[in-house]
Amino acid sequence: MREKQKKLIESLSGELVVSCQAFAHEPLYSVDIMVKLAIAAHKGGAGAIRASWPENISAIRKNVDLPIFGINKIMPEHYNKMRDVVITPTLKAAQAVYYAGADIIAVDATLRGGRTKEDIKGLLREIKENLDVLVMGEVSTLEEGLLAEDSGADIVSTTIAGYTDYSRQLTEPDYELIEELVSKVKLPVNAEGRFHRPEQVKRAFSCGAWTVTVGSAITRPHFITEQFVKGMK
Repeated sequence: MREKQKKLIESLSGELVVSCQAFAHEPLYSVDIMVKLAIAAHKGGAGAIRASWPENISAIRKNVDLPIFGINKIMPEHYNKMRDVVITPTLKAAQAVYYAGADIIAVDATLRGGRTKEDIKGLLREIKENLDVLVMGEVSTLEEGLLAEDSGADIVSTTIAGYTDYSRQLTEPDYELIEELVSKVKLPVNAEGRFHRPEQVKRAFSCGAWTVTVGSAITRPHFITEQFVKGMK
C-alpha cells in the first residue's frame, strides 16, 4: 500500500459514506441525478461517495471533490439477490471503475453462487496485481472477512450481510458482525447495510467501524416514503 493510500484510509476514519445509486427501473436513474445527489451529500458533510458504474463515477469525479468507493454491478437478466454475485465480479469490471476515477474498488468477496475460496483469492489478487487501487472486500460473515484479508483486501465491509442464505437475516444492521470483524480482522471495517437512522450509525462507530455507508435512507426518496407510509400504518 502506497503512502497516499494509507493517508486516504486515515482521513476517512469516522466519516459517513453516502451511496448515490439507482437502478434503471427507478425514478431517479440518470447520470445527472447521481451527480446532484453526490453534490448534495458533499454539502451535507459526507466524507466520501459510493457510486456504481463507470459513467456515474466519471461524472461524479468531475463534479465532487470527495473520495469515491466505486462498484461495477454486472446484473444478470433474472437477478436473485441471495445468490447472484454482481458487485465488481471480474478484473474487467474493476478496471472500468478504476479508470473512471474510483479511489477504492468494492468487490463481492462472498462464497455464494458456488464460489470457492480460491475463486475469491484469485479475483482479489488479480485486481491488486493489475491496478494501483485500494480494494474493499464486501462480505456477509466473519469467515469471508478473514478470507478477504488473506486474499489481499485493504478494507472489509459488511455490505452483503443478510444477502446470503447462510448469513444472519436481520432488519437492523448486523452489529455483531461489525464487532467480530473489528476484533478478528486487521483491516479497517466499513459498516454497511440497513442503516436508516443516525443512532444506528453512532452505534456502528461505537462497535469500532472505520466508516459507515448509508444509501437508501438518504438518496432513495421512494424508499424513504415507504418508511413513512409503513410507520403511519
